[in-house]
Amino acid sequence: MYPELLRLGPFVISSYGFMMVVAFIAAYVLIQRDGKERGWPPELAQDLVFWAAVGGIFGAKVYYLIENIGRGAGENLAGLGDMLAGLFTLDLGRIAEGIQNFGAGLVFFGGLMGGMLAGTLLLRRRKMPWLSTIDVVAPYLILGYAIGRIGCFLVGDDYGTTSNLPWAMAFPNGLPPTTVPVHPTQLYEVILGLSIFAFLFRMRKRISFEGQLFGLYLMLAGTERFMIEFIRTNRQYLFGFTGAQFFGVAMLAIGAYLLFRMPRRAAAVPS
Repeated sequence: MYPELLRLGPFVISSYGFMMVVAFIAAYVLIQRDGKERGWPPELAQDLVFWAAVGGIFGAKVYYLIENIGRGAGENLAGLGDMLAGLFTLDLGRIAEGIQNFGAGLVFFGGLMGGMLAGTLLLRRRKMPWLSTIDVVAPYLILGYAIGRIGCFLVGDDYGTTSNLPWAMAFPNGLPPTTVPVHPTQLYEVILGLSIFAFLFRMRKRISFEGQLFGLYLMLAGTERFMIEFIRTNRQYLFGFTGAQFFGVAMLAIGAYLLFRMPRRAAAVPS
């Protein structure tokens, strides 16, 4: 594996961090292009991606610490108040100050919630419509997720259970290390994520009501994560399901609600 792409003295570029940067840049370029076609303010795409990234990192860290609170991950919470206050006021200085004292670890569903919250606050401040805007962003959420999973693979993190399949592999330098062949679930999710992205990307100009593309994203992404968890090694909570599976079901339910409710709501509005 390649956890580090470059090291120059104390300066290190991690493969996961690099792929995260690639994901955010790709999302920014594509959202900016689509936003321009819709007549968005020129700086909106940049601000939306930036604050979604900040809120996403915050949410991902909070979720990680909650899941690992009994294993010592909650020791460095001194910056939580500053980060939370900075997120609600969109104050970058307070967020940066809080990050300095905050714990480590990132979890996708926490990042999704934190990014959505930060993006929603920004849209309310700019008086932008939420559903039509999130429809534009939806395909690039799963694209960023797939790119991020490439980083997980390079680091050797988030792999699956033991496997005898021809493509199973070991991660002797992974997080944690394993010398036993396992499912490379990171690559499974890269393939599935890119497939969902391709579908949503083709659908983005064919939607017939607000919320349709976001609803499809929630259903497809939630189903993907629910299914992949059966061959992951995450902690199980209730009925043998992991936390990610419960969030996957929630995404599926919200997406189904949007696809069922929004066309009826649109039809009820006088033309």
